Amino acid sequence: MLEDWRSVLLLQKERDELFKALDLQNNSKTKWSQKEFLQIRRPVKQTGISIKDLAEAFLQRLMMLDYRARYIPVQQESSDVNNSQAVPVSDSAVTDDDDLDALFTTNIDIEQSKENHVHPMDVQMAAFHFSDSFLKQKMITKLSQCQYALPLLVPDPLTSNIDCPLWTFRQLTKTWKISTTKENATTVTMKSMPIYKAQTPMVSFFRLGSMSLSKSQLMNALINDRHDTFFHRNCKGSTKSRHLMDGVAEIAWYYPAGKPNDFFTDCIAFCNLHGDSLVNVKQCEILTEMSSVIVVLVPTLEKSQESTAVISMLYTSSKPLIILSADNECSAVQMKPQKYKLGLKERSQTNVSEELKKIIKSLLSGPHTSFRLETMADVSGIKVDEDQKICQKGKSAAIKIIELIEGMDVAKIKDTFLPCQGQLWSNWCKINKELHHLKGDIEKEKGQKSQQLLKLRQKQCDASNRELMRLFTQSLKRLPPEEREYFLTWAQILIDALSTDDLSSILQKYDKTWSEVLVLKKKHDKFTQLKDKQTELELLSKKLQSATFGLEHIFREMGQIYEAHKTLNKLSLSRQPDWTKYPELAADLMISGHPMELMDGDAGHVPLIWISSLLKEVIKKLGDQRVFVLSVLGVQSSGKSTMLNAMFGLQFTVSAGRCTKGAYMQLVKLSEEIKDNYKFDYILVVDTEGLRALELEGNATLHHDNELATFVVGLGNMTLINIFGENPAEMQDVLQIVVQAFMRMKKVKLSPSCVFVHQNVTDITAAEKNMDGKRRLQEKLDKMTQLAAKEEVCDVECFSDVIAFDVQKDVKYFAQLWEGSPPMAPPNPGYSESVQELKSIILSKAKQSTGITLSHFNNKIQDLWNALMNEHFVFSFKNTQEIAVYRKLEVQYGHWTWALRSEMLNIENQLYPRIEKGQLDKVDKNDLIKEMAKTYEDVTKHMAAYFEDDKDKEMLVQWRGQFENKIKEFHEELVRGVKRKLDEVIQQNNARKMLDKKKTEFENYLLQKSKELAHQLKCIAADEEELKAHFSTIWSHWVKELTSDTKPIENINLEEDQIAVLQELGVEWGLIDESKRSKRYKSLSQHGDYFYYIKTKRSVGGVWKMFKMTVFPHEVFPHEEQKQIRLLINEVEQECLSVVKSKPVATRGFTSTYLKELAQHIKLHIEKFESQRNYVFKKEFSVDLSLHVFDRAEGWILNSFKIYRQKNDVFTYLDTKKNEYYKIFRSFCKGSSSAVVFGEIMCEKLKVSAVEAVCNKTGVDIAGQMMCSFPAFNGNRLNLEKHVLASLAEKEDFNIFITYIQNPRAQVEAFIKEQVKKYMFMTQKVKAQNILKKNVEEISRVISQALFEATEKIKHIKGNIEMWVEEFSRKLKPKLILDIVSCQNFSDINNFDFLKEEIEKGLKSITTEMSKLSLEKVNDCRHKPDQILIDQLCNCCWETCPFCAAVCTNTLKDHRPEKHSVPFHRPNGVRSWHYRGTDDLVIDFCTTLVASDGNFHPNESDCLVPYKQYPTAGEPYASWSITADNSKLAFWKWFVCHFQKELEQYYNKKFQGHGEIPQDWKNFSKDDAIESLNEMCSL
Repeated sequence: MLEDWRSVLLLQKERDELFKALDLQNNSKTKWSQKEFLQIRRPVKQTGISIKDLAEAFLQRLMMLDYRARYIPVQQESSDVNNSQAVPVSDSAVTDDDDLDALFTTNIDIEQSKENHVHPMDVQMAAFHFSDSFLKQKMITKLSQCQYALPLLVPDPLTSNIDCPLWTFRQLTKTWKISTTKENATTVTMKSMPIYKAQTPMVSFFRLGSMSLSKSQLMNALINDRHDTFFHRNCKGSTKSRHLMDGVAEIAWYYPAGKPNDFFTDCIAFCNLHGDSLVNVKQCEILTEMSSVIVVLVPTLEKSQESTAVISMLYTSSKPLIILSADNECSAVQMKPQKYKLGLKERSQTNVSEELKKIIKSLLSGPHTSFRLETMADVSGIKVDEDQKICQKGKSAAIKIIELIEGMDVAKIKDTFLPCQGQLWSNWCKINKELHHLKGDIEKEKGQKSQQLLKLRQKQCDASNRELMRLFTQSLKRLPPEEREYFLTWAQILIDALSTDDLSSILQKYDKTWSEVLVLKKKHDKFTQLKDKQTELELLSKKLQSATFGLEHIFREMGQIYEAHKTLNKLSLSRQPDWTKYPELAADLMISGHPMELMDGDAGHVPLIWISSLLKEVIKKLGDQRVFVLSVLGVQSSGKSTMLNAMFGLQFTVSAGRCTKGAYMQLVKLSEEIKDNYKFDYILVVDTEGLRALELEGNATLHHDNELATFVVGLGNMTLINIFGENPAEMQDVLQIVVQAFMRMKKVKLSPSCVFVHQNVTDITAAEKNMDGKRRLQEKLDKMTQLAAKEEVCDVECFSDVIAFDVQKDVKYFAQLWEGSPPMAPPNPGYSESVQELKSIILSKAKQSTGITLSHFNNKIQDLWNALMNEHFVFSFKNTQEIAVYRKLEVQYGHWTWALRSEMLNIENQLYPRIEKGQLDKVDKNDLIKEMAKTYEDVTKHMAAYFEDDKDKEMLVQWRGQFENKIKEFHEELVRGVKRKLDEVIQQNNARKMLDKKKTEFENYLLQKSKELAHQLKCIAADEEELKAHFSTIWSHWVKELTSDTKPIENINLEEDQIAVLQELGVEWGLIDESKRSKRYKSLSQHGDYFYYIKTKRSVGGVWKMFKMTVFPHEVFPHEEQKQIRLLINEVEQECLSVVKSKPVATRGFTSTYLKELAQHIKLHIEKFESQRNYVFKKEFSVDLSLHVFDRAEGWILNSFKIYRQKNDVFTYLDTKKNEYYKIFRSFCKGSSSAVVFGEIMCEKLKVSAVEAVCNKTGVDIAGQMMCSFPAFNGNRLNLEKHVLASLAEKEDFNIFITYIQNPRAQVEAFIKEQVKKYMFMTQKVKAQNILKKNVEEISRVISQALFEATEKIKHIKGNIEMWVEEFSRKLKPKLILDIVSCQNFSDINNFDFLKEEIEKGLKSITTEMSKLSLEKVNDCRHKPDQILIDQLCNCCWETCPFCAAVCTNTLKDHRPEKHSVPFHRPNGVRSWHYRGTDDLVIDFCTTLVASDGNFHPNESDCLVPYKQYPTAGEPYASWSITADNSKLAFWKWFVCHFQKELEQYYNKKFQGHGEIPQDWKNFSKDDAIESLNEMCSL
């Protein structure tokens, strides 16, 4: 007993040393988890692996299906590698005398003779013991795939318990073929089932005692003579000592292939109890009980042996027994029925194994007991891993679900319990796709189909509350993470078990029918039979689809329930309903490594609402992580999923007996050890159903494949294209689809990379063959590229023009998966090596990529699928993420341009008064650039930082050059504009130099005269009225004296000039008078119908044309011509305004010649327009257009003339000076000193300059404040447009709407003016007043500071009054520019402190007066806030949609190569479009039309172009990007309904016939309309 105890302690010590050597801690808390182990780790080392890394290396290689994982060589711990010897050298003396003694010494003292590496099976079992349940399960699955035996009974290394890891077998599903012969005919039946349910015979092998012959090796010969299923002593790496295998019972199954050379005709389990069965008594008893046949190996058959009792017991039992004796040479002998004896001595293993096979076959051909793995749970005396509480909780939850469906026909389960995804979802997808192929009354049809979709969603809601889904989702919610994993695994295990038999039967029939179809296809005379068989195949395919049931269908149902309720907004008022939690539940699963269905393979559709919500929940939990998206494409059953599972340890959820269908996505995390080497956190793998899937054969297969390929290629940062075998025809089909997908990506500016994987190549080692294969692949790709280029209309010659591709680096050849013929063949080691190499290639390429954020991936899914719904993907694709990034960039662009503009306005404010006051007569462009240098540098730095540091920098880079150039151009334009403006002021100054000279003389004269008169009238100084009367009398005399040789400038009469100009051109007075009285010319550009103004040209057929025009006016004069006339009016107006504004009215006055020039300009434009038409204008049009232009120009002319008169008319000038000189006169009368009077003069000039400076600065500041904080102005052009439209809706004024529709810029400018007015005088009046107050305080501070410093300096240098004025003026700059002050009459001033005091008194009064300045004064200044904002915000694109005339909302004026776009498209009838030959207004949106099957006549031509191909119609269509949005925008639907009568009256047409307004449009309220603007902006 003591000896046994010592033996146990020694064994325990050896095990502890083993675990320590393998770097495994003997603590259950440190077990490896599946989640941790399936992260992407460092590449598997091939050589130089130390003992401590052995267990991890074993598991990593096993996961990659490398059966050589058992035979990993360990690096010797030698300090000197170069001097290490292949064979150890003895340390014994080797002299002539004793070398023979050394030779014959039994124990040579060589250190290396001791084994210093670990037994391979100890490594395997150590890894097994230190893995959690789920990793063990995965490990057993991989061992099974490697055709290795699996542990069935395992002694716990820490206790004496015997464990049965039944749980680890649960996911093993095996397929084999049974061959039965009857009446000389052999029938092969396929069987596929979970191995734990398989009822098979079991043959158990025991060893009693110690012997040299290997039991495991003998068993291998029975199962697979080419592969070591059971590890044995002669295997590579085997050692004498092992610590974890004794007492372990391993099991393996033989699976027949249904071929003549099968060892056995049915599946048989073989069990191997390692170690001496005399010691491992408990295991021996259990296996004896469960076995069908027992094989015992003994060293000898003698009664005196320890084994005698065991053999006697077995011999007398009813179990068939075969005894193999090591010391016996006899052949097989039947001792009595079912009892055999066989000698092993000096017999070949082949002979022994053949005899054994015969005996076993014979024994099993008769009655025998069967073994089923799951019965191990009922065996007493062992600990079954499934008995853990946590596992049982998961199982209990799963069983509740299974109980609901148990006993049902599998094909009916989905219809009964998962109704939302069946016919309802299929019908929804069908109708949704039809929305993209509308014809006829498009909006009406769309409305009807939309209602059908809602009804289907309602039906889904009504059907959604089924018990199965309730139980399933409740379990997901309440179970903790680990229990939840057990629950899901159990659920899938039990579901698969239910459907196995049915699926197996259907698959067998399908396989047989498919083979018959292939044969009939070759026989051209069997057409009818072929058709019948294809119909049968289609029915089997549908049956297979119905019978396929797995967890993925339950998740799909969750998605459909969510989509249905979400669409109908079925929220409960009392509590949050269960369905709202579904995305969160699915997100938890996806994060924990579960695959999620991306595309429903049965319906061929992506559930966008579900996927979007799911990914948003993932982002909530993980943050917006960056992922590298890896997509996989290839022919069905080409091993894509197997490759991914081997590469990343993934197990895409597929139902029993089925390939992946649809597309699944799964997150694989990068481990912490390699995370820093990459710019993303996860690889997101997208696995897809095979291209040319058999089930879809003949059912729009090509379209489906193109759709799938385009979708997954677009999603992926990299796409693996998996080609199977070496059949050129199959390869060609796949390549054509793939190349077309990549070409589409190029055209929509997506640039994924690709790697071709060529699987199942017979000889991947032949370099020459590989080179030839690559050459042929390159040729095929180039050929396919040329074919696809024609279809996609793309100018490319070879595949590398489409995508960066190097045939030498981007093609990987894979060996065959199996080393031999399945089902008993192990995986080919070369396959595992290929997987490892491919993984390295992928990770190497991924290292160069930043991947994409999960939110971007989410957007990409939506964009790609929405585009694919339309036939013309390239025209339909809208990159939402790119649009969002571009819109953000536009906002930044607005900030940068405002920084430049506001600084330039400040510079202008400093220079303008200096020029105006004659203190600066030249402005150099370089000086302006120098003044702007710091701001421009700051802006360029901010811009560079934005492009380099923003999280979307990879996407932003495409616009960097364009925006840098735009900022440069904007800066240059600002400089040119300000220089031009200042040069005009300089020209004005030069033009009135004589007057300015006179002004100086006048001022000196008037000052002198005022002084003299005051001395004369000192006696009446107290009487104010008498002083005023005397001054007025004498002032009139002075004015006469000064202007004796000058004439006043007369006012102009524009109305008389306009009439005279038109009459000179031959227009009758009556026409002019009638137009003036009716005032119709004022709104000429907003007329709805210009038919009144036209008449046909006189020609042959003119009478017929006149008749047609009278009877069918809209056939002769279609809406396109209406648009062209309106464009003519706007164009003439803009050009004429530019012409008139170029005239020097403000500097030289006005002449009627300017109006004549405008009239001639108008006439030429009309003549040119008429020359290109089959009609001409009546005289009324020419009159109305001329008066319209004169009316628009009138305000500018009058204002400019007013400026001219103020600055050039002596009488006006002197009139403004009267009050100023009366004050001087009055001061002198009162006896004031020169200093007092001079102080008053200075204060008057300071007040004028200060008020001007304060108002201009306040104007710029208010504009800046609104640019920063006012919602309509602080974004991009799209944001402004949204607020303009919302404002129009709030007012509900049809006339303003029409102004916007006909002349959008005018309405936007009016909106800006209105909002500025509201801001300044109503909503933010206090804020505006505070800005004004701040500027008043600032200018007062500047004046006080300048006054103090100038006075101190002049006192110090004892200067005179002129020096004081000069110094004071200099100190005020650049904030304030003082007008020139004449000191001629004040040379006696020398007390500058007194002067300072007098000016300070006046300054208080000025400050008080300025603090009372009204905001109206600011609005009258040179820099009006509204005009500043108009200049800033309207300097953008104003192109209009060629269909609906909606304005492009790009913030940049010239934004090429970006196409024009706007989210606010509208019904074409809004701009008077009607159906040809009718008065029916069009209600279709162009965003619906471009997805329909309709056609249009571009530019009113006779040719027809499909709406889906609108860019092919040439300009202006080609420069627009109009993406289908199913006319979601409620705004214009509300407008059409609300103003139906007004629109009909305005355009003289009706919403009737094809243009009848759909009923559902009338349900939209004004609030809905405004809210829809926000929704469209956020898309």
